[in-house]
Amino acid sequence: MPPITPIVPAAGQESVWDYPRPPRLERVDKRVEIVLGGVQIVDAPWVFRVLETSHPPVYYVPPAFIAAGALVPAAGSSICEWKGSARYFDVVGGGQLVPRGAWTYPVPSPDFAALADAVAFYAKPMDACRVAGETVTPQPGGFYGGWITADIVGPFKGIPGSMGW
Repeated sequence: MPPITPIVPAAGQESVWDYPRPPRLERVDKRVEIVLGGVQIVDAPWVFRVLETSHPPVYYVPPAFIAAGALVPAAGSSICEWKGSARYFDVVGGGQLVPRGAWTYPVPSPDFAALADAVAFYAKPMDACRVAGETVTPQPGGFYGGWITADIVGPFKGIPGSMGW
């Protein structure tokens, strides 16, 4: 594996290489919006984010800020070594359906207890995901759910050659 050369953050930026492992959970008082099928399905005045080395933040939306009917339980589950067992949702908005476009930890590990039932969304299949008015870029690759904003620098897990990071 070639050496990793982190991008040096400018003033007001964060490097994902300064994020901890194990990850850290924090509340973020920034508005998060998600649009699917031309319909706003999330409008949250605050959210949680999980910060983990080499990953852009994953944003978790409390269920009170998700439109009724936007989430349909989906088959399957996965395990995170830090957060516990995840459950998936199909996401519905404006007549569109995104299979397994979101996930939650119904009973997370104690360090992530605040995430119970909060929902994370993959940005790529949505019309738009915004943090404080800025449209995010999805984390590279098809597996991870991080959201990249202008104040976050990488390189990011998910790019070709990053499997061993």
